[in-house]
Amino acid sequence: MTNFAKISRRPEFDKDLKQLLKRYRSLEDDLTVFINTQLVLLHKQKIDNRGIVLINNLGIEEPKIFKAVKFACKSIHGRGAASGIRLTYAYFEEADHIEFIQIYFKADDENEDRERIKSIYGK
Repeated sequence: MTNFAKISRRPEFDKDLKQLLKRYRSLEDDLTVFINTQLVLLHKQKIDNRGIVLINNLGIEEPKIFKAVKFACKSIHGRGAASGIRLTYAYFEEADHIEFIQIYFKADDENEDRERIKSIYGK
């Protein structure tokens, strides 16, 4: 059960996740925990623990695009929320809809795929 009206995944996100699941088998469970803790804290309870940052300078007004910089992955032992897993998502505030865009390991990709984001949400 979530506190959001809708949570969805872009096909590109599912492809990223499938690749990462080969190395980090707990990611599906970790994603559920992330939704029920980090996302609820930020978007519902308005508590910013600095684990999620707004991505600026995309030229996109709506939806707001966020990146999770603290994402706990049980498969990466001893690192906690500093696991190196990064996740980007769009938040449609009016519709109360979260849409996952990209998930990646920081050592593989240093930053989010800004071109992917612009091609999906740019006008």
